[in-house]
Amino acid sequence: MSEIKKRLSSILESPNHHTEVKLQKICQLLDQEISYFNWTGFYFKNGDKEELILGPYVGAATDHTIIPYGKGICGQVAVSNETFVVPDVHEQDNYLSCSIDTKAEIVVPIIKDGENIGQIDIDSHKIDPFTAEDREMLEWLCAEVAKIM
Repeated sequence: MSEIKKRLSSILESPNHHTEVKLQKICQLLDQEISYFNWTGFYFKNGDKEELILGPYVGAATDHTIIPYGKGICGQVAVSNETFVVPDVHEQDNYLSCSIDTKAEIVVPIIKDGENIGQIDIDSHKIDPFTAEDREMLEWLCAEVAKIM
């Protein structure tokens, strides 16, 4: 995992790319390096609205380009400001299905100056694949992403 963190740091620190490109490269790296990350993307607060708007991502196209606060796992994280790990999406009442293949999800908020400005959302086609190391790495990543936003 430390090798991935080093590579993520070099993307974040690159002076040659603007933020959107960096976020896209982060999605691509995570998708390529972690086999059970099957959809990786960012959602961000949509201006002053109580909703999230889809940002850079890698994976199948999604209908969920706008998610109201409180709806689905992403919408819940926008309200709670806490990481949400869902080992089995079929056991969640408030789950927004992006793909019939999705079995698990992890959503980590991006907090800047005490405000939730977005999140990283990762879906997996495996039940309960996310480790404590995944969570720690993604929480570190979101703290680093907050610095460039």
